[in-house]
Amino acid sequence: MEDEKKEKIALFRYGVISELVGAAHLAYGDAEALIRQLAGRRWDIPHSPRTLISASTIRRWVRLYERGGRDWRALIPMRRSDEGKCRVVDQETVLSLVRLKKANPGMTVRQLILRMEELDLMLPEYRLSQSTAYRLLKAEGLTARHPLDKTDRRRYEAEGPNELWQSDVLHGPSVLVKGKSRKVYLIVFLDDHSRLIPHGEFYTSEGIDCYLDALRQALLKRGLPRKLYVDNGAAFRSHHLEKVCASLGISKYHAQPYTPQGKGKVERFFRTVRQQFLAGFCGKTLDDLNQAFDCWLDDEYHRRKHSSTGEPPLERFSRNLELVRRPPGDLEDHFRKVARRRVAKDRVVSLDCRQYEAPATLIGEHVILLYHEHDPDHVEVLCHDKSHGLLRPLDKHVNADVGREKSQNQDAPAPAPKSGRLPFGK
Repeated sequence: MEDEKKEKIALFRYGVISELVGAAHLAYGDAEALIRQLAGRRWDIPHSPRTLISASTIRRWVRLYERGGRDWRALIPMRRSDEGKCRVVDQETVLSLVRLKKANPGMTVRQLILRMEELDLMLPEYRLSQSTAYRLLKAEGLTARHPLDKTDRRRYEAEGPNELWQSDVLHGPSVLVKGKSRKVYLIVFLDDHSRLIPHGEFYTSEGIDCYLDALRQALLKRGLPRKLYVDNGAAFRSHHLEKVCASLGISKYHAQPYTPQGKGKVERFFRTVRQQFLAGFCGKTLDDLNQAFDCWLDDEYHRRKHSSTGEPPLERFSRNLELVRRPPGDLEDHFRKVARRRVAKDRVVSLDCRQYEAPATLIGEHVILLYHEHDPDHVEVLCHDKSHGLLRPLDKHVNADVGREKSQNQDAPAPAPKSGRLPFGK
């Protein structure tokens, strides 16, 4: 490994443990709590596809730092004696193994490994042995024999297009974004009936803002689904998403925890993306990735006969277009964020470090603001469920000269007349 890469990794490691080694005194209980917190975060690890760091690794980095005289260079990675051999399993693979075992308690270790390979839940550079899998399951208390899972499961397929969309997020590769290497995430919507992809796009985050942007584009392209089937992640539990779906008449359902069978179609699509698209992608930037993905969807995936339906997804989706609900003309308004404010006595309302001027009739009232972050000049104000139009950005000079209504206190002194002199001194 080149010296520059080694130094970058060492500095990253120091950044992870800096809170632990930089404190003047940290009690054992507090240190352990902080280690668990750090181990629960997702990290953009330099030169690594992993995103999680185990608690034991963090403790080892602290020991290296202390033994090296509290010098960050002690964290520079050294060449391993077993380099080139399969020696570790990444944390995401461990979590996938545990979830799969909890969902299928009757599966043997060998069956679990084969199932993980089918679902493509292991990174190509790692190979999970039966002994390692058994050791990991034993540590979680999941090695006891259980009766076979006899849950009555049935195959399901929606009867028509846009009756049901499945949606999930795939952790993608690292590409250049504004000159910097960033990990990206593929947000996808899949029509259950036809297997068509209404929209799929790589983003630098899997948060709610990116997810809503992808949903908006999917609705514009293919109309409104009647049901949306999603995972249990934070973005899928967002109040904002709940409100968007409710306002558009879309029923949102969540997959049962630890039951990957319910998301089999979108998981199978992700496997296809890894094997048939990402494996051959040669670009470098996020724009290259998304352009290539769009071409692959339109030219190959949508026009190729699907193994489950026996028809190309685009052809199967287009056969019953009369069932598709068109998006409303004011679709953008359904995605606006909501903020609650109180109008100040000078008619000013603050929103995201910007100030706006409200109508005089709203002074002292609690109002609701509807807005898009990317369009700060269009902020609608509602009071008592009635719209009062758009707020105007505050102009302090104009605001100061606007005539005010007379105060109810008749004894209040009249304002001093304007002049070129200061109201005090000589």
